[in-house]
Amino acid sequence: MSATVIPTGHALARKVFGAAVFAEMTRQPTFMNRLTGEAPDMGEVRSKLEKMETPRGYPVVRIMDLARSAGDTVSVDLFNILQGRPATGDTLIAGRMMSITSNSQDIKLNQLRGGVNTGGRMTQQRTLHDLRTVGRAALAGWWTRMCDQIKLVHMAGARGSQYTPDWVVPLASDADYADIMVNSVTPPTYDKHFYAGDATSLATLDATDILTLDDIDRLRACIDEMQTPMQPITLPDDPASADEPLYVLLVTARVWHYLQTRTGEKAWRTFLMNARERGSKNPLFAGEPGLWNGILIKKMPRAIRFSPGEVVTVCQNVAAATTTTSTVDAALGGADAAYYAVDRCLLLGAQAMAECWGQHSKSGTHMAWHEETTDHDNVLEASISAIGGWGKLRFRDSTGYIKDHGVAVIDAVAPDPSRIVIP
Repeated sequence: MSATVIPTGHALARKVFGAAVFAEMTRQPTFMNRLTGEAPDMGEVRSKLEKMETPRGYPVVRIMDLARSAGDTVSVDLFNILQGRPATGDTLIAGRMMSITSNSQDIKLNQLRGGVNTGGRMTQQRTLHDLRTVGRAALAGWWTRMCDQIKLVHMAGARGSQYTPDWVVPLASDADYADIMVNSVTPPTYDKHFYAGDATSLATLDATDILTLDDIDRLRACIDEMQTPMQPITLPDDPASADEPLYVLLVTARVWHYLQTRTGEKAWRTFLMNARERGSKNPLFAGEPGLWNGILIKKMPRAIRFSPGEVVTVCQNVAAATTTTSTVDAALGGADAAYYAVDRCLLLGAQAMAECWGQHSKSGTHMAWHEETTDHDNVLEASISAIGGWGKLRFRDSTGYIKDHGVAVIDAVAPDPSRIVIP
């Protein structure tokens, strides 16, 4: 029996390959996908199925029902907790009903596209089908990396100045930066911005302000004391989630290195053992994370990094979360300033950000595949496109203050370990 061949540019190719790329992108075990719950199945409640949302106990909520309505924005709602006193005895309850208050945040959507030239037949020495396979795999990897970086920058509230070849998202100074991010990148609100050591701002960070387990303890105390606490992460196979609230701290390789080298051997063993004992089959516990005071600490593959003298946008301690700037000490590290930097770590609870996907009209899936031949039918070009948007969730709480909902940051000094040795 002959194999079925889908011609170049065929409508079925748009659907099949578009769906394949989207599935590959969402299933790859990247550090952001591990923070996103699985899509609901038919056994779950109708309201969730209608919106096709991932479970709200995860840091990233994926919303995929946007094909049901027209427009370039989606509204995400958050209801505040009830506030009021109970009626006692025979006291009339009429007129004492508590009000349900809520906030909503609009997340803009835009089309994002990427393409690849797979080369001519003589160059590749492959059939058309093989070229499709190569192109699909390459684009899926590129798209996954782009989405991870967009989400990382939104949650961090800054792009930083680190730039390596694997970065798809350009620096904030680039003319394309705002369009690629789709929604505005907002700095962490004042109540969700912390610093390692005894620093109280980016400007006051010095060479001694390197993250330690003492900072983790202080961070947990701050979470517990928040007027509007961050919601903990709830994993479906974590039996301790009800009694021992869990948060996730994503740290850079540098921060992890100094956290390990400056922690005693006994404490470090406890740090790793706690994660193994709490760890479930959930991929969030994959790798070699540590657990300290209810905070799961994991390395992330790239850094949001600020150099000495860099100007960073921060929020003021006002209800409107208006912004100002803070400058990293240009003399950080003294004579070794060239090897010093400030790395931003992310503390995540539930519903830190929303990831929204629309359905492409041509492919019928959340991603469209397009292909065409050029150079007189010699070269296959393929592209993918999707309509989506990402946004950090922040709402005005009952006190009137705008606050980031499920993410906080802690800035720590992180010297280059290849040049700086700190005992």
